[in-house]
Amino acid sequence: MAFAGLLALAAFSEIKDTRTNPDVYFLEEGEVASSLTLLPPPPTEGSVRFEYDKARYEWGKSLRDTERGQQAFQDARVGGDGVPRAFSEAFGIEITPEDTPEIYRLIVGMREDAGDLATRSAKNSYNRRRPFAYYGEPTCNPEQQEELSTNGSYPSGHTSIGWATALVLAEINPDRIDEILKRGYEMGESRIICGYHWDSDVEAGRTVGAGVVAVLHSDKGFMRQLKKAKKEFSRLKASGKIKGSIINRLP
Repeated sequence: MAFAGLLALAAFSEIKDTRTNPDVYFLEEGEVASSLTLLPPPPTEGSVRFEYDKARYEWGKSLRDTERGQQAFQDARVGGDGVPRAFSEAFGIEITPEDTPEIYRLIVGMREDAGDLATRSAKNSYNRRRPFAYYGEPTCNPEQQEELSTNGSYPSGHTSIGWATALVLAEINPDRIDEILKRGYEMGESRIICGYHWDSDVEAGRTVGAGVVAVLHSDKGFMRQLKKAKKEFSRLKASGKIKGSIINRLP
């Protein structure tokens, strides 16, 4: 890739990425901007920004027993078909292997590029403590707490996945850009609501997500799959199966 060598990731002992399974990653280590270089350090305790993080934690916790809190619980499930399912309504059609195989393959294929490769260096370097661990309180889904307690909080990988997916789906279906980007933004806020991440983790995750999409657009494999996804979408739109935008029709 054009960016290879210029945008290097720091090397760590536990490397999960491999091109032997193209359904897991489009990119390789060294082909995506280092989050450690791209981002500033996370806010320090006692700083104004950290006080805002704590205030946002309380805001999120107040929403857990609401309908929005239930959505946040569901948004935590990005494995399997979790991401396609989360974006289907906003995109205007169910994103499934049966109905939209090329679109499905695209967004599942880029998931770990955004969620792992793009966030790994800063996560491993800072190993920031997550809000639920800081406060010693449960999250919206306690079954995930043990696993997440050993994984750095900054930046948010789920947020990066959500924002990167939103940017790509909005490119495919610009008629529903408002709905799609709103849904991607909500994926990040869900991490605050659940107590998995600080607000600054989420903000950093969106930055990383946008960066990985830029790099993906210089990857031949991703661009081939994006082209297939756009052709598939055009066929579906011509058949009348894509819902129109609700937001853009409002007076």
